[in-house]
Amino acid sequence: MSKEVFSEKITLGVTGASGSGYFLSLLQALVDNNCQVYLLLSDAAKIVLKTEVNEDWPTELDALNHFLAKRFNSKDNQIIALGAKDWFSPVASGSSAPKKMIICPCSCGTFASIAQGLSNNLIERAADVIMKERGLLIITPRETPFSTLHLRNMLTLSELGVTVMPLAPGFYHQPQSIEELQEFMVARLLDHLKIEHKISKRWCE
Repeated sequence: MSKEVFSEKITLGVTGASGSGYFLSLLQALVDNNCQVYLLLSDAAKIVLKTEVNEDWPTELDALNHFLAKRFNSKDNQIIALGAKDWFSPVASGSSAPKKMIICPCSCGTFASIAQGLSNNLIERAADVIMKERGLLIITPRETPFSTLHLRNMLTLSELGVTVMPLAPGFYHQPQSIEELQEFMVARLLDHLKIEHKISKRWCE
């Protein structure tokens, strides 16, 4: 049997900030665009997911990967869920990690840890790998207001080449639903990943 060929490999971290709908829309868009996704889901993210969209996801990795394939109608090994301490996974090493990573949504605690290079879990380690390898790292904070400390940490990351993209959708496309607001941000993220799409209308279209 021939090995499946994917158009991109993306690492997707999901933390405990509000905004599960953004993550769900983004993951579906990546699957639909034939990307292979290494999914890093924090324990807090699972709690937020249950709170915001009332979905209970399996905790055991084999069961979770089976669930994800069905939930997002993905191909074999297209979504690969990893554990928080899976230090032998591809994303933990610069020799094998994808060159692009998004953390969506990204909690203030997570980007603070990344800014300080702490690497306490696989999400933080994967982000550290992307930065040291000069890849593309996008963080999407969902918090308001930002404290001075939050802003300093975001400035530190921006100075290190990280793209800081708060989950702040526009309204010029006259959205009629929450889903359309989420799609606006997913479209912007795909733009920065250089993935073609027709998810949301652009300015003046």
